[in-house]
Amino acid sequence: MAPITQASDESNHQALMDKLDVHALRKPFKKTTWKPATRRNKNVKQIISEASRNQASVAATQNNSGTSTPLPENNGPAKSLSKDFFLPSIAQASETLSAYAQSGNSSVGPVVTYTNIESAPSLHPSSQRHYCDITGLHAPYTDPKSRIRYHNAEVFAVVRTLAQGHQTESYLAARGAHTVLK
Repeated sequence: MAPITQASDESNHQALMDKLDVHALRKPFKKTTWKPATRRNKNVKQIISEASRNQASVAATQNNSGTSTPLPENNGPAKSLSKDFFLPSIAQASETLSAYAQSGNSSVGPVVTYTNIESAPSLHPSSQRHYCDITGLHAPYTDPKSRIRYHNAEVFAVVRTLAQGHQTESYLAARGAHTVLK
């Protein structure tokens, strides 16, 4: 066995230090097997646009389904059927369309989308704005005595000067909130 020298001892020590050094190891932030989740949350606009695209593709395939089907040849058992048999008359088409409309299928009319102007207005209470009975501006306040809606403190002073009775009832009647006693 060779005698241990100072230089070989230092090189062995340095090799051991390099081997045990944790700073030299690669430490990725993410695991190499990590993948993003496949399920993502969608907002309302994405859901509606996806549904309208699916509905449009189904309608397109239903509309074009007869164009790709060839008419039978005039040989064999279908000889007696003429080409006019496969073309519907206007009366047959209108009957089919009216039956389809009465069946309650919603895809007959315009498709309601997130940005479609033909959709009905919202009837949710949060979307109903209140307007001032005096000025017609947005009215965030209501007088508890007369039940008249007002815009600001200046209009409130006018509301308090109104005579209780006929004047206030006429404002409420214009809005359709008056009380009729029988």
